[in-house]
Amino acid sequence: MTDATRIHRPGLIEASRTDPHLRKRRRSVLRLKAYGLAAIFVSGLALVALMGSILVKASATLSESYLTLPVTLEADRIDPDGTGDPKVIRRGDFVGITKQALRDTFPQVKSRKAKKELYGLISSGAPFELAEHVAANPDLIGRTIEFPLLASDVTDLYLKGEFGQLQPMQTSGALTVTGKGKKLQIVSTAADFAAALEVVKERLLADAAALRRKAALQNNGVAAFRDRAQSAETEEARAANLAEADKRAAERDRLLAEAEELEARAAGEGGSEKLTRKDRSLMLHVNGGWIKLTSIAPGRATGVELTPVEGPVENVTDWALFLSDLPEASRKVSDLSVALIEDLGARGAVDQVFNWRFFFASDSREPELAGIRGAVVGSFWTMLVTFLLAFPIGVLGAIYLEEFAPRNRFTDFIEVNINNLAAVPSIIFGLLGLAVVIGFFGVPRSSPLAGGIVLALMTLPTIIIASRAAIAAVPPSIREAALGVGASHQQAVFHHVLPLAVPGMLTGAILGMASALGETAPLIMIGMVAFIVDVPQGITDSATALPVQVYRWSDFPERAFEARTAAAIVVLMVFLVAMNGIAILLRRRFERRW
Repeated sequence: MTDATRIHRPGLIEASRTDPHLRKRRRSVLRLKAYGLAAIFVSGLALVALMGSILVKASATLSESYLTLPVTLEADRIDPDGTGDPKVIRRGDFVGITKQALRDTFPQVKSRKAKKELYGLISSGAPFELAEHVAANPDLIGRTIEFPLLASDVTDLYLKGEFGQLQPMQTSGALTVTGKGKKLQIVSTAADFAAALEVVKERLLADAAALRRKAALQNNGVAAFRDRAQSAETEEARAANLAEADKRAAERDRLLAEAEELEARAAGEGGSEKLTRKDRSLMLHVNGGWIKLTSIAPGRATGVELTPVEGPVENVTDWALFLSDLPEASRKVSDLSVALIEDLGARGAVDQVFNWRFFFASDSREPELAGIRGAVVGSFWTMLVTFLLAFPIGVLGAIYLEEFAPRNRFTDFIEVNINNLAAVPSIIFGLLGLAVVIGFFGVPRSSPLAGGIVLALMTLPTIIIASRAAIAAVPPSIREAALGVGASHQQAVFHHVLPLAVPGMLTGAILGMASALGETAPLIMIGMVAFIVDVPQGITDSATALPVQVYRWSDFPERAFEARTAAAIVVLMVFLVAMNGIAILLRRRFERRW
């Protein structure tokens, strides 16, 4: 007997190598594989970039800042009658006490505006934390203690480098400062301000370039209005267009003259330049005080005293010059606040600790006090209601449609509509919940019960479709064997088919729940977007959900909410990945191959 597989046909092999049609087919296959690999690579790169940007932003939430200050707990401002009652202590003037602690730390801050910036270094929640600490330890009343006060969001962002940092500049000369207050004359024996002057001149060139761009726009307007004047039908229209052209030409010439002046100043050697809010701030640290420079020349400058400079400053060599990364106009923290924060840092009064508050605190209007506990608990209650409603109803509906329902137009109509409901936008379910669940049935607005009912309606089609697919995947022989030994149709379904289909049903339910967990639009429609401070204790309490919390924080103007929004997104994604992982584990653990 001859083995056909061993027959050697060299002619066919050589033909396959030389046939142009086969070579073209191979190239097409290789191109298809290359396109597929490129698509996977680009998708993976986009995913890494997205997750990387979210994680980088969220990392700023991992820590919070505290300013440790000596706080005098005056008895007459906390508990004048000496009752020691925590309720009385909590009603004490802790806001005034914390402000007094700041004033005692920086007695040189006198003006109303400066005091406002000083008080803005700490959070509005710091007095309440101090009140809770004293209420728990009433024996501290009448003493002066070192207490860590929670820093404000602006202070925290500066300490984390979000507003740039002070960059030290090289100096070599001896410094002499004369004058007082807002009229300080600063002279150095070397050209220590020359490098800073070059930075200012770079700004002048940038301003000149901006002026030339504006002049070019005005020049375009001149040409346009002159063209209109030539095609004008009346003398009045022609005169008006020529007048507008002359006006724009004058504005163009003015802008060009200003640009030329700025370029000439930037090109000149030495000279003196005033510093504006558009310039990066220049600050001197000498004899324990801070001076903000207002004008500079290579070897001299003028400035304003931000914090007191101790003693006379004559030929001092131990001084430092700092340049900020951002102009004062481009950051929320002022130069005075920067000087105060840097002083606290030099005293060792600044600490950064892990931000447990983000995970265990509820929502707040202040970024440094805001947390996700209320949103997480609200999501838990909402998902619990969703599961308790959607899973049993969905499974029973799937069993009926797959095993007991007759095949007629009515069941076909139901099946078609179930499939259509799975593709309905989620906002429609929100409108349904607003009109029926809240408006007709009177379910409490902004409650997990209302949110759970709406999400259950939205999840039902997914669970029914997945459950029907799981039931259909059970081999008919299981049913036939059960019926063959005398079991009824109902017994065959519930005792034999259903246990084998439960893993697939659970997988579909978990995936549907994971999809519902990330929904925002229907929850907004039923009022779960409200500002809720308290943690919900039940399904009828007012609550919000994690995706709605992300939506609300993303709309807040405070920059510190950006990091908290990203961190909340990470937490939400962890829950989604966990739920999908559970679905995969259940499927692998209980799945049977027939």
